[in-house]
Amino acid sequence: MPTSIPSPAREQQAAVRAAGLRKSYGDKTVLDGVDLHIPAGCVFALLGPNGAGKTTAVKILSTLVTADGGQAQVAGHDVASAPDRVRAAIGVTGQFSAVDGLITGEENMLLMADLHHLPRPEGRRVAAELLERFDLTAAAKKPASTYSGGMKRRLDIAMTLVGGPRIIFLDEPTTGLDPRSRHAMWQIVRELVADGVTVLLTTQYLEEADELADRVAVLNGGRIVAEGTPEELKRLVPGGHVRLRFSDPAAYRAAAAALDAAARDDEALSLRIPSDGSQRELRSVLDWLDAVGVEADELTVHTPDLDDVFFALTGGRVPGTQPAPAEEDVR
Repeated sequence: MPTSIPSPAREQQAAVRAAGLRKSYGDKTVLDGVDLHIPAGCVFALLGPNGAGKTTAVKILSTLVTADGGQAQVAGHDVASAPDRVRAAIGVTGQFSAVDGLITGEENMLLMADLHHLPRPEGRRVAAELLERFDLTAAAKKPASTYSGGMKRRLDIAMTLVGGPRIIFLDEPTTGLDPRSRHAMWQIVRELVADGVTVLLTTQYLEEADELADRVAVLNGGRIVAEGTPEELKRLVPGGHVRLRFSDPAAYRAAAAALDAAARDDEALSLRIPSDGSQRELRSVLDWLDAVGVEADELTVHTPDLDDVFFALTGGRVPGTQPAPAEEDVR
């Protein structure tokens, strides 16, 4: 059974619901009974290694492929019985840009406006506003093939927003981007959510999920193996501790003698005490120091990060540490 941490968010209006989603290609099971509940106006990260089923889940929710089993609703519409309504409510940006490099950035935007059947004056207004918002006005008249990777990704998201979607699927949007461009994309995501947009983000980058997500679901082998806020997930795995460092050897020895359970580092004059990093446990450590009459020169709290969570839940390497293959799923 997956580890699911209850949250008040589950009581909020859902932008996306899924129950028992299943999908196989031949004898390869890609999704094996996936449940999702994504509250409106949040960033929900679907985290997992290559082949975990992240892209397949996005394709089902965005009506690009049909599930073999289960049900899903997006913006209140069933993906199987009302796909047109689902598509009208969402925007999708994939790992690979939909930008046409043979035409200019502005022409890409106007083409998207035409696809959304916007009147020409309104289409030009929306295109100009989005190009300005994404800092692309200066390059608007240049062929998109001359854009950097970060510029193309910004243009891709700008095109996604032409129709004013309230739910956006970002499928590994920063794959292949340099650190500066990745951070720029993160800021764009934060601004979207501040405007009330719901974002489903799939990513291999643990740092990205930690930075952006209100909730994270870890997908492995086609199943959700854990779900919660980043902080809640970190508390699922052991390894948290409080480190006390002393400059006075006598104080260090007195503290070490009084607390047998602490791991000692005699060379560094430091003690490591297992802790979940909660306020209650920190207060307990401070009370203990007062009780034995010693004072630490430094107290630092170390909690497991999402790297530790990923290893504990999947047994695999940390995603994002090597270039990703061209395709994430079998299809």
